[in-house]
Amino acid sequence: MFCTSTMVTILFCSIEKKKCWIRDGKHAYVEAEVKGRGNDGKLIVKTTDGKSLSVKEDEVQQMNPPKFEMIEDLAMLTHLNEASVLHTLRRRYDHWMTYTYSGLFCVSINPYKWLPVYQKEVVAAYKGKRRSEAPPHIFAVADNAFQDMLHSKWLPYKMKGKNT
Repeated sequence: MFCTSTMVTILFCSIEKKKCWIRDGKHAYVEAEVKGRGNDGKLIVKTTDGKSLSVKEDEVQQMNPPKFEMIEDLAMLTHLNEASVLHTLRRRYDHWMTYTYSGLFCVSINPYKWLPVYQKEVVAAYKGKRRSEAPPHIFAVADNAFQDMLHSKWLPYKMKGKNT
């Protein structure tokens, strides 16, 4: 099969014989592999639990290469889609990494149990570090905001205006 100018065909050509995500009622999304195309034009996929399904191309979400499994910033995902974001957040959470960046934002997933991530030693570990120098954490966001405020050329004007 060769790719034509239509987006649907290009999508199929780029995921043919590759891993993908398929919506699932129980787990939100499950991993699957594209096996081919049926007579009805739908994709034939095989899920990791052995089920063969016939799905529309727009129901398939591309999977990222394994090196992106635990990426610290979701904005760096090659395929930024709902399934890949949820998978990355789930993998990081499974390893007690409750903070993940998403571009400028810091996503936090509440583990509903005490984790030793708010102690003085953790605060000290993030103090004065750039975002790229330490794993995602709310302390990194706070310290970066504080450092930006200290180095802002507008700080004296803001302070002066507030005091008058």
